[in-house]
Amino acid sequence: MDTGCVELLLLNGRKISIDCTGVEDALDATMAQRSELDYLIYNDPLGYANLILDSEPEEYLKNAAGSHGLEI
Repeated sequence: MDTGCVELLLLNGRKISIDCTGVEDALDATMAQRSELDYLIYNDPLGYANLILDSEPEEYLKNAAGSHGLEI
């Protein structure tokens, strides 16, 4: 079932759930940027989680969307 979340089970047994729609809304992402995030969610969920939790998603989206020739 698609819950709109990326869920992680940590080694210590804790579970983290990332609300992907909430992240996109908080980032004020464009359609091109949302497509980039959707690609990560479905093809590299661990990469998505690392991006959101440990990185600067705004900078990633600015660079990634531009690299595909998509309008930002």
